[in-house]
Amino acid sequence: MGLIKYANLGEIMLSKNQIKEIQSLRLKKFRDEQNTFIAEGIKTVAEIIEQAPILLQEIFATKDFIYQYKTKLRQLNIHFTEVSEDELKKISLQSTPNHALALCNYFKEKKDKFDFTTNFSFYLDDVRDPGNFGTIVRLANWFGVSTIYASETSCDFYNPKVIQSTMGAFLRVAVKYAELEQLIASEKIKTVYGAVLTGKNLYQQKLQQGLIVIGNEANGISELNLKQITHPLTIPSHQNNGTESLNAAMATSIIASEFFRQLKVQS
Repeated sequence: MGLIKYANLGEIMLSKNQIKEIQSLRLKKFRDEQNTFIAEGIKTVAEIIEQAPILLQEIFATKDFIYQYKTKLRQLNIHFTEVSEDELKKISLQSTPNHALALCNYFKEKKDKFDFTTNFSFYLDDVRDPGNFGTIVRLANWFGVSTIYASETSCDFYNPKVIQSTMGAFLRVAVKYAELEQLIASEKIKTVYGAVLTGKNLYQQKLQQGLIVIGNEANGISELNLKQITHPLTIPSHQNNGTESLNAAMATSIIASEFFRQLKVQS
């Protein structure tokens, strides 16, 4: 990124260029140009240090965080810069920064294929809300789903709000972007579930391994992708609930729980 490297034995004033370059990473265009994304917060940055230090380019953190991890960072040859809380606020993309910010390399693309005959996974169809997207990544990790898929119009995996919402799960769940029809053809997926209001009762179906399509927050699954659904499902509601629908992350959590119960817990 052209950032100036410092030895961090004391408080350092960040240059205007550094601040500008780091803040630019809120936009996908600049993340892609640099192959760099931002991860923030004590827990998230600490997890990267412990689980995937190869991702780290540089860490900017307050004195207490640096004191705790300085020896480890030096052993790993990871550059770090001690900053004040005011300086951290200038580069943070959060309203209330949490002591540490890391610049990270993009993941190397995994070449291994997901086995849809022995596992279930999710396809996010135009899911644009980064909070929903990140929460679904976190849900996937909770239920042992190692790879999920998304349309090109869905939120960017490296969006800072997505990374933050995953609470570290982005380190353990791969996200691959593809058009649904092409994905089904290339992976020879036979069973494609779709979360729709007119589907069959989730709890009355004998579920199989396969792909589960989750639609856009406002519009549901697109007309084009509805044609690919072989098993439409719905989450039953109370008759007089007064709520039109569940948001994408909430619906995914309920569906994932039932798939996990039937296919993993009882197997």
